[in-house]
Amino acid sequence: MEVSQADQHSPVVGPTKPRLLQVLGPGLITGASDDDPSGIATYSQAGAQLGFSITWTMLFTYPLMSAIQEISARIGRTTGHGIAGNIRRHYPNWLLQAVVVLLFTANIINIGADLGAMADALALIIGGPHLLYVVFFGTLCVVLQIFLQYTRYVSVLKWLTLSLFAYFGTVMVVEVPWGQVARGLFIPSLTWDVQFWSTVVAIFGTTISPYLFFWQASQEVEDQHANPRREPLVKAPEQATGAIERIRLDTYVGMGFSNLVALAIIITTAATLHANGVTTVESSSQAAEALRPVAGGLAFAVFALGVIGTGLLAVPVLAGSAAYALGEARKWPVGLGRRPMEAKAFYATIALATILGAGLNFSSINPIKALYWSAVINGIVAVPVMAVMMLMTARAKIMGEVVVSGALRLIGWAATLAMAAAAAAMLFTALR
Repeated sequence: MEVSQADQHSPVVGPTKPRLLQVLGPGLITGASDDDPSGIATYSQAGAQLGFSITWTMLFTYPLMSAIQEISARIGRTTGHGIAGNIRRHYPNWLLQAVVVLLFTANIINIGADLGAMADALALIIGGPHLLYVVFFGTLCVVLQIFLQYTRYVSVLKWLTLSLFAYFGTVMVVEVPWGQVARGLFIPSLTWDVQFWSTVVAIFGTTISPYLFFWQASQEVEDQHANPRREPLVKAPEQATGAIERIRLDTYVGMGFSNLVALAIIITTAATLHANGVTTVESSSQAAEALRPVAGGLAFAVFALGVIGTGLLAVPVLAGSAAYALGEARKWPVGLGRRPMEAKAFYATIALATILGAGLNFSSINPIKALYWSAVINGIVAVPVMAVMMLMTARAKIMGEVVVSGALRLIGWAATLAMAAAAAAMLFTALR
């Protein structure tokens, strides 16, 4: 299909397949990175412990996570600055510093757990030293972020999202009672059991995480710099209609893909581990190993390879979101589109976050147990960040003519309240 001159200047172009792939970017990568090895462990534990009765959470969280991620993207596209940059400009410094410190801490723990899970998965497949693999994967992630040109790097991340199709593969090689799946998906099953609500809270903390907000907003800014035709919507409101359509398509496809993968993991572990009495899974690699005797070597191998692929996608997102937040808070030059010598502190932060995360695997700290506290921190950070985002996007002083209103605003506040309830439950569970 021939693209008109007017279309070439539009942020959204045509429905052809190549153009659709170009539209899918920050939202797709953000959604895929949500299914990191730590998330895989959470979904595996949910399926193993509660079976198909927990699958309804994937339908429930989809509109909430989609709305808050669309709002994050719109902040970046509209203002030309990431979330931390906007907090610095319009809100108290103490709020900015608290958010950045907690986000940085939670991300480091998450990076450590993800690198450990990737190393475990590779060791399960080919054998060899776990710690050597931790160093290898950590180094690979840092090198790609620092030395690969931004447009090529984004292409690499898009290709890595394909690794998540591994979990659709595991569903196809195990025997699934689809009637039970449908019942669990469309008829919510609630109990007052503490373990049940702990699992629900963990799923909320996994699907709605602050690092995803910071990453997607910052990637909208990066894409704006990479495409000279795009300007911040506060300066070019005539671009708003096309830009918002692109953001919505990108985000809703990305979050839908994320939740379908999570659903596939829950179904796989429910149909195999839960059905065979295995109800405790502490890590993604343990889930893969547990699949071997009950689902066969193919399911085990596919599941383990998926852990490595999604880890290579998630670790750079975790390190990158921490660097964006800290860099904007400190007024550093930031951006993966910049050369290393143009943003030394930004790239040094990416390397430091990855090194500190990898270092957890060499310490006496159990990264998997630390991950629980990371989830608690994420839950605490998410609530004020989401509240500030909702307030921010209603202010014409910040958003110009492109304030967030209507259904999106209602769902955004619903997501904020749901996350507040989840954070309160996480704190209650942690302090018991």
